[in-house]
Amino acid sequence: MRVLHQIHSYILTRALPFSTLCFSLSKILSFCAISPVGNILYAEKLLFQIPNPNIFSWNSVIRGFSQSHISATTQSVSIFNRLIRRGHPNPNTYTLVFVLKACSILPAIQEGQQVHARVIRSGFSTNSFLQSSLINFYAKCEDIKCARKVFDEIPDRNMIAWSTMIGGYAKLDMFNEALAVFGDMQKAGVVPDELTMASVVSACAGLGALDTGRWVHAYIKKQRILIDIKLNTALINMYAKCGCIEKAREVFDEMPTRDSRTWSSMIVGYAVHGHADDALRVFADMEKSQVKPNNVAFLGVLLACGHGQLVYEGQKHWDILLESGIQPSMEHYSCMVDLFCRANLFQEAYTFIKNMPIDPDPVILRTFLVACKKNKNIEKGESTGQQLLKLEPSNPENYALLSSFYATCSSWSKMGNVRKQMRDKGLKTTPGCSSIEVEGTLHEFVLGDWSHPEREEIMEVLSDVLKRVKAFGHKVDVSEVCHDVGDEVKVEALCEHSERLAIAYGILKTKAPVVIRVVKNLRVCGDCHEVTKIISKIYEREIVVRDRVRFHRFVGGTCSCKDIW
Repeated sequence: MRVLHQIHSYILTRALPFSTLCFSLSKILSFCAISPVGNILYAEKLLFQIPNPNIFSWNSVIRGFSQSHISATTQSVSIFNRLIRRGHPNPNTYTLVFVLKACSILPAIQEGQQVHARVIRSGFSTNSFLQSSLINFYAKCEDIKCARKVFDEIPDRNMIAWSTMIGGYAKLDMFNEALAVFGDMQKAGVVPDELTMASVVSACAGLGALDTGRWVHAYIKKQRILIDIKLNTALINMYAKCGCIEKAREVFDEMPTRDSRTWSSMIVGYAVHGHADDALRVFADMEKSQVKPNNVAFLGVLLACGHGQLVYEGQKHWDILLESGIQPSMEHYSCMVDLFCRANLFQEAYTFIKNMPIDPDPVILRTFLVACKKNKNIEKGESTGQQLLKLEPSNPENYALLSSFYATCSSWSKMGNVRKQMRDKGLKTTPGCSSIEVEGTLHEFVLGDWSHPEREEIMEVLSDVLKRVKAFGHKVDVSEVCHDVGDEVKVEALCEHSERLAIAYGILKTKAPVVIRVVKNLRVCGDCHEVTKIISKIYEREIVVRDRVRFHRFVGGTCSCKDIW
């Protein structure tokens, strides 16, 4: 910038023709606005010193601010508004693309909608770059319906439009929709790039659709699509989240170079599978490779220590985190509380929460309330429950957990009061939902829902499972059914849990050695966990269940979590 200042001074002190002066200044402005070694504030100041800046100069400054840190992005919109008020020069397609990018980063839905209106008035609504920018803007602002409306109005969609729509769905966890658009993209004969495929792979990961994910991986290789670090990392995540941690490690080992996200993905993958020692080894290898661990890597290693009940290792890595200069997030504090609670170090968990420099969030309070339930500590449990209801008065999960706590402590009247509060507020808990992929098709089951077309066959399998599990000697654990009703009704409720329906369907439709893979939206209850262990033994089937917290791999009557989850 020092040299540029000298050039700027030289130009101003020479009697250059007006057109030459404006051209030279616009080039200096462009460098300051866009170059990584430039100065966007200097460019902004220069913009308003040029007598009649052309649209190229305005675009450079708007683009420069949109590429700066988020707090500066608002300046892009502000400068655009000044351009509109001046009335000249007229914004072109590049102007609108740059300001839409700024609106998507903020996000600024109202300002973006006004830009959309100007796109239409200016006659630019058929411009492919603007169409893709509008899809991206609406998707980033989580207005996916408007994004889809713009997408559907494009008669001849290019690869960028397809990729943006797929990415928008994937980022909003609308994984089925993302895969459906990818299917339409293939039918249209448009070849995707590595960014598109990263979104598609992420959608497979979100659904836990291993068969589809494997097919997508094979498709990437067949089409010779560039597999860069981002796509490789997405593949690691996909295989890990689909319960195939060995394949995730295979992809990891084949990578020539890895960044911090790649290492973090492998660590977190091992952690959610309960492979604590492997997670710690990868973390150590990450340090040896001179890649600085990021906050996610520390999150993964603390999570692994919690699942493995490795208290000493967890405390050791907590100290390393503090020494690294990374500011611990609420998630890191949550992992430490979880570590103490899983190890049944109740008092240590309580002390840690009290000494936190920030107030605990609902996740930490729920974790501690579960520990209170386990220890039947009525005083601390009630206090924690009331904190939860105060923080999140409209979250039905808090009422359900507090109700379960009172049920465990046999405080039926207090449990009834909590249930009454739920009813009065019109709150309902999220029903358990489990999915299983069979021959590339995803089947979903909801607690007590018998709408599946093969319900009769599923009921027969469930009946057989119940008889064989009972003959094995299993005694039903009804303690987690939070209703003051007879045990027979509680047993019936447990038998209709969504993961049991999905597992029964897996037994019905597949044969060994095919692994039964189930994805559940909630945590697995104690009785279902015990029953699944027995099923894996008496039916000689390997069953992998991904619940909200981690993976459970059931083989021969045992679970990979070692009954710690």
